[in-house]
Amino acid sequence: MALPIEGPLAGLSAIVTGAGRGLGRAEALELARLGASVVVNDYGRSGRDGSGEASPGPAETVAREIRAAGGTALVHTGDVSDFRQARELVESAIETFGKLDVVVNNAGILRDRMVFSMVEEEWDAVIRVHLKGHFNTTRFAAAHWRERSKAAGGPVYGRIVNTSSEAFLAGSAGQPNYAAAKGGIVGLTTSTALALARYGVTANVICPRARTRMTQDVFAGFAQPAEGLDPLAPEHVAPLVGYLASPAAARINGQLLVVHGGMVAVVERPRVRAKFDCKGDTFGFEELDAALGTHFADRPDGETFAAAEVLALRREQR
Repeated sequence: MALPIEGPLAGLSAIVTGAGRGLGRAEALELARLGASVVVNDYGRSGRDGSGEASPGPAETVAREIRAAGGTALVHTGDVSDFRQARELVESAIETFGKLDVVVNNAGILRDRMVFSMVEEEWDAVIRVHLKGHFNTTRFAAAHWRERSKAAGGPVYGRIVNTSSEAFLAGSAGQPNYAAAKGGIVGLTTSTALALARYGVTANVICPRARTRMTQDVFAGFAQPAEGLDPLAPEHVAPLVGYLASPAAARINGQLLVVHGGMVAVVERPRVRAKFDCKGDTFGFEELDAALGTHFADRPDGETFAAAEVLALRREQR
């Protein structure tokens, strides 16, 4: 990877969490390729369930790749699910580069189990790393941008790219903790987008599909091509993250995008399918049954609010 002298992110600084492997690594390399100075954050535990000893190795390896190509990288090995360590992460970017411009939240773990078998610790651990981890970095970055905006007397530059999942969109029976965390990240993102727009900051969320340590079981049956880029390579996701982090994406805010295999899909916000009004002051059982019972009587079995059709999205071959 050779970095250009100038790029669309030149002069900007970025944080990428979970950047030691997989998607986070590809995203950190892409932001650096586009000209950003990157804080490579990774706690460095070996297990995809968050087990193992913390290690600086994964983050340092990615930072070396960036520097070897002529870029600028700072290593941070803190746990973003810890409020204090997330604050230190944001502060380290500001102290090193003078300001923070981009936050890409990617860090996560898996503790898969059916809802009737899941134990409290499995629920809490996934919610903590994914949802609280996204909140922690967002909270301190948002405060930084708000302070800068007040000092400048107008908007400043800020970009947040959060990571949700098709497990939230389509429903994932064996991942109630993960699906709930990823749904919460969407809510966090849309709330953040509205709260920070006045300061010049955008916040968007992606649902990526990629072959990584996190998804090694899910995509075990999908063969990699003998030649060319694997359709499930993280490198298909990273360009969208780089674009959303750039000045060119200033009008994209509070959006949800599915991305994988050379395809990007913009997901429409929920729409009201049907509305019923009571005839009196309030609904009674019989009136609700007449309205809702009739409405759902002919619906296909198994149809829910989940949008399973996203799983069929593919790049159209030309």
